[in-house]
Amino acid sequence: MKRKSIKIVKITILIIALLVTIGLFFPTWTPRIAGDNSISSLEQIEINGSKHEVMIRGVDRRNPVVIFVHGGPGCSEIPYVRKYQDLLEKNFTIVHYDQRGSGKSYHFYEDYSNLSTDLLVDDLLALTDYIEKELGQEKVLLIGHSFGTYIGMKAAAKGPDKFVAYMGIGQVADQVKSELDGLNYSIEQAKLAGNLKDVERLEQLRGPIEQGDQLTPRDMIRKYGGAARLIDDNKDYYTGFLFNREYNLLDIIRYLKGVSLSQEILLDEESKNNITTIVDRLEVPVYFVMGQFDYMTSVNAAREYFDVLEAPNKEFVIFEKSAHYPQFEEEELFAEWLNKTWSQLVF
Repeated sequence: MKRKSIKIVKITILIIALLVTIGLFFPTWTPRIAGDNSISSLEQIEINGSKHEVMIRGVDRRNPVVIFVHGGPGCSEIPYVRKYQDLLEKNFTIVHYDQRGSGKSYHFYEDYSNLSTDLLVDDLLALTDYIEKELGQEKVLLIGHSFGTYIGMKAAAKGPDKFVAYMGIGQVADQVKSELDGLNYSIEQAKLAGNLKDVERLEQLRGPIEQGDQLTPRDMIRKYGGAARLIDDNKDYYTGFLFNREYNLLDIIRYLKGVSLSQEILLDEESKNNITTIVDRLEVPVYFVMGQFDYMTSVNAAREYFDVLEAPNKEFVIFEKSAHYPQFEEEELFAEWLNKTWSQLVF
């Protein structure tokens, strides 16, 4: 009986080891899109001496190109974004990439001691050159999300000739103002809910937040609806990691390592270098796209930045039912808006 039990344990361990090995090295891809001119690729591309994971999807590769710059820092959207971009893929060729040191672009033995937003901006501009050549496009539409807007703004300022326009979804602005908005909102909502422990915890952070030494806890903003209203963004990651084919278990480990690396370095850089003082003018049309209930990057702080930012044309767009993810929370409305805006930009 004892030998039988030992045998069962050994077999169980062997099966678990086998499943883990398969999970670690299972091939990854992005599902095919039907059509003679369609494109659906997921591959590593060398950019400025480092391999970057790039996903390109669209019904017709001749359609205008959109490059999305993910936020976090370090939070690739490749694991789950297909769920929300079917409509966009009909009229645009959509490019997502994992930034240097993030997600599938994190490499275990690579030196990231020089990681900075300036380096990420140079990577983005080089990627743009690659995409324009690969797809035969002269210019692309640049869209940043959350922390990706910090990189996107700097890239649009440095290489305006590469882009038709810049769009910032969940646009970063003055960090202290934004974080205080998030703090005050969370305190107000906690009081309304009668959660006095949350109120006490948040009030204790006011001083460090005012000094720029602390962010408003994301779990608190998320708890009170300042991150997402119509989707569960955390669940999207979990289900994407488990069921989508773009990431395997090894990639998940890379993702977690990349988040830890990127956030430690880049959030500190952002806190010491206010984007509103770095970029005060863009030479391309500018759109700030905000969810009404966004307190991860507050609407008020973004509006203040928008009002002083100089650009040939600019528009401040509010999605009234969304928080930090209007492109996902109101995906149909966002797709309609993007189609309309593109037609006005080009024609």
